[in-house]
Amino acid sequence: MVADTSLSVPASKFIVGEIDVSGNKKTKTSIILREIPFHTGEEYLLQDLVKKFEDARRQLMNTTLFHSVIVAAKSFDGNTINITVNVRERWYLFPVPYLKPVDRNLNQWVVEQKASLSRVNYGAKILYNNTTGRNDKFRLWLIGGYTKQISFNYDRLYIDKAMKWGMKIGFAAGKNREVNYNTVNNKQVFLKDGDRYVRSFINSYAELTYRRAIKTRHSIGIGYYAEKVLDTIVSLNPSYFKSGRKSTSFPELYYNMAYYDVDYIPYPTKGYAASLSISKRGFDKINNVWQFHAKGFGSWYISPKTFVNVQAYGGIKLPFKQPYFNQRFLGYGDVFMQGYEYYVIDGVAGGYLKTTLGKEILNFSIRIPPRKGKEAERIPVRIFGKIYANSGYVYNPEPGENNLNNRLLNSAGIGIDILTFYDVTFRFEYSFNQLGQNGLYLHRKTIF
Repeated sequence: MVADTSLSVPASKFIVGEIDVSGNKKTKTSIILREIPFHTGEEYLLQDLVKKFEDARRQLMNTTLFHSVIVAAKSFDGNTINITVNVRERWYLFPVPYLKPVDRNLNQWVVEQKASLSRVNYGAKILYNNTTGRNDKFRLWLIGGYTKQISFNYDRLYIDKAMKWGMKIGFAAGKNREVNYNTVNNKQVFLKDGDRYVRSFINSYAELTYRRAIKTRHSIGIGYYAEKVLDTIVSLNPSYFKSGRKSTSFPELYYNMAYYDVDYIPYPTKGYAASLSISKRGFDKINNVWQFHAKGFGSWYISPKTFVNVQAYGGIKLPFKQPYFNQRFLGYGDVFMQGYEYYVIDGVAGGYLKTTLGKEILNFSIRIPPRKGKEAERIPVRIFGKIYANSGYVYNPEPGENNLNNRLLNSAGIGIDILTFYDVTFRFEYSFNQLGQNGLYLHRKTIF
């Protein structure tokens, strides 16, 4: 009888040979190699190396530098595998006109503000991604209209040869003819005093970033913030700033951490992500607040085109007694609950939980006729259907005339998401909340 020794024979390993990078006219080859989770001279089982190919392709796509990425075996030399990495770069420079409502979302601007052009910012915006070919980003805004503002920031991932340390700087200065000075019935209350500017502000920051591996980025920074309002604002809301003051200024120290292990950062359908933020604003009795914020995301496929994801957010501000301008919580930026787009919920502690069941229903591209000497371009379009539910809570020790605070809030709905060129996403959502209200809400996310 002959013994079966097949399980004891070790599987042969392959050595990574040359890694040939092509298609990168602007992006430095070192930046591309930095995102690849294998290196020349390393040994892998063939099935493990094939998985590394997909990890490399996904990580390079998540830089948002490329339209497409191919990572594959180029040739074999015995047990050595030479590898090819081919990329197709995006456009990186966008000098574009700027036109954007100042309200928190499109619904609030159209429905509550009657699409008033007086509540629109306009001007010019320069976006320069991959500025030096090192995946750095430069932004410049010259804004007029509702807000007069000039601002810029520059973000460079790597400033050292080991490509672990980076830096980011930014500055903004501006003034407004209208200011949100209070919240009543969970609605922002504004004051406009003719053509006078009622608020002015300056802020700046500088930070160091650290990215030892691929998926996690740490940053630590220092900032400065100053704001001044008219006496009218203080008379209407003495707690706008602390102790009836009409101006405030303070330094800020902060630490941020971001972790991404998802299939595609602009619209993840599989994987995990998390972020953490800790900051200290002010160091005296006038300005004194510790802030802690955390977000978590997980998404899993339950069939080839159907996925479920869960998002969680939580935050706290200490001490609990804070002036009005430092109480913003839900309803601002990307921290909101679906179905409550017309409301803001100010406070000092709380969070939400969102669950979504999504399905890709269409995936196609639109061909653009080629220009002379250029390849034909294709505009990719992916359409997802979804159902979702939200639960959230915000604590405010002095809620005033705001009845959505200090109670559990729930909502649910159905929607369509459209993902297209340069990660532009349109979301059409029909939501229901526990107040008995329902309606269609529009959201847009874009690099522009």
